[in-house]
Amino acid sequence: MKVLGISPLDKDATVSIVEDGEILYAAGEERFTRNKQQDGFPRQALEKALDYTGLSMSDFDTVCYPFLTWENERKLYTQNLEDEKAFIKSFQPADLSEQIREAQTRVPDRNERIHGLSHPNAIMEKNFAYNSFYNMAGAQRLTSNSAALKGSKRWAEGATASFRHYEEELEQGLTEMGWTGPVKRMEHHLSHAANSYLCSGFENALCVTLDGYGSGLAGSVSEARNGKIHRRHSIPYPNSLGTLYEHVTSSLGFKPSRHEGKIVGLASYGDPSILGNILLSRIQQDPGDFRVYEANNVYFSRYLASKFPKIDVAAAYQYALEKVATDYVRYWVEKTGLDTLVLSGGVVANVKLNQRLFEIEGVNHIFVYPNMGDGGCASGAALYHAWPGGIRESIQSAYMGPDYSESRMENALKAEGLEYRRPDNLAAEVAALIHSGEVVARFDGRMEYGPRALGNRSILYHASEPEVNQWLNSRLGRTEFMPFAPVTLYEARETCYHNIQGAEHAAEFMTITFDCTEFMKEHCPAAVHIDGTARPQLIRREVNPGYYDIVKEYEKISGVPSLINTSFNMHEEPIVNSPEDAVRAFVQGALDYLAIGPFLVKQPNPAH
Repeated sequence: MKVLGISPLDKDATVSIVEDGEILYAAGEERFTRNKQQDGFPRQALEKALDYTGLSMSDFDTVCYPFLTWENERKLYTQNLEDEKAFIKSFQPADLSEQIREAQTRVPDRNERIHGLSHPNAIMEKNFAYNSFYNMAGAQRLTSNSAALKGSKRWAEGATASFRHYEEELEQGLTEMGWTGPVKRMEHHLSHAANSYLCSGFENALCVTLDGYGSGLAGSVSEARNGKIHRRHSIPYPNSLGTLYEHVTSSLGFKPSRHEGKIVGLASYGDPSILGNILLSRIQQDPGDFRVYEANNVYFSRYLASKFPKIDVAAAYQYALEKVATDYVRYWVEKTGLDTLVLSGGVVANVKLNQRLFEIEGVNHIFVYPNMGDGGCASGAALYHAWPGGIRESIQSAYMGPDYSESRMENALKAEGLEYRRPDNLAAEVAALIHSGEVVARFDGRMEYGPRALGNRSILYHASEPEVNQWLNSRLGRTEFMPFAPVTLYEARETCYHNIQGAEHAAEFMTITFDCTEFMKEHCPAAVHIDGTARPQLIRREVNPGYYDIVKEYEKISGVPSLINTSFNMHEEPIVNSPEDAVRAFVQGALDYLAIGPFLVKQPNPAH
């Protein structure tokens, strides 16, 4: 059975083709249009998918989409927001003014510089009018209640317009591509549960989904046994940990749904005890459930950001996220007796959260779907409807996009007038260059599916210099608070990371952090965060021999089985897709060398 899955069109529109439970191809529209998180009908991605697989639209048995009709979605969230009114009215918040006064006495003097901040205690400075408004709308109960309900009303109006618009765009796009059959619609969180479970290889697992919004929900827990998924609990929107984190991302000056990773990085510099309990006092936690007070009031986080250091605000939100999510999941682990977690949804892009979930007592195995956000729902929906039954081996890689011929790579180099060689032992040469301090971009094989570069569209460097995080980010035009992530030989995983047993496969997709060993801290300080963790990609030779061989050759020279791996792209652009993208990013990024297919290219205009 051949199924075409199309992800939600509101952001990161993605196409996935599944046949009898196997993903043949998956790629996001952004990689072709070069606009990050491209919305709208994924026409280019679909055309490339059909070309790559040799299929036509008439070959599909089903086309599926991981949202209900706009009318049915509206019914769900309209009822939810009515329920929210009663919850806000009945909730008894603590005395916020007293909490804030007490918290301000705990902010320490700080002098140690944090790259990317003007001062370690920098706040979001606003003028008097803004601060006064945030004080009213964020902290005065009657006004803040009103702001929260207005926020929910505005969200619902925007959601209705969005669902209607993208439903029309979906139908029109499919018609233009030649699809005349119906579209099989699917409840959003079931598509998340399906991609995590059906790709995990586990027979029995607890499926946890957490995101902003999907078919009336912001999260769910399901029992998955013998290829079947049974929902045990739902978290109704707007009780959304995704929305909570989007608010703090926006309030600290970053782009929601794009820059949440910066908040994770900032959080490690702050003290969660300053504001953490204030946040928790606004979340009603019951066994196996939770509700968020004033969930759609963005002014509360802006109020905190105007009064407290950015790092402490970030730390509090990360702490609250971890505490609420782990309490929620722990209950269901104990209730079901399942020792295996499979995770999906935008919230579990938070790699520190995933580490905390894996640390829950009784959890022995974990898998995070590599494209955990809404872009991954296309494959979840398609897998669910194409599944032949039973259990299959886990996916071995996320290399599910297009690849390109040597001749096209060569033509792209010639078009830019670049000189290139074809070394006899490319891996050994690249390893030697990296060891000597050169930055090497690698482009080869099928493009990665999802948000992480996993070696085929990556920039590689040695991890022995902590300073690399500043100068390489500067060269690439990026501002990050997390260090670069390492790629590590699979067989060296326990040399480099603590408590990795049971999470090895998740770590092949760079979806979880671990505490680093002393060896890792000593030899790869550029890849170790201030809290002593790293977010590794474990690499096995059978998965990607060319990439593995570079790391192995580097280990032979240096004795270190890890390198820095960061995405091959220019600032605020998607990861490169084609040889032409790679050549352009290589030249513009002033990287030292490009390993593209079998060819090695030296930068003609070095930056140093």
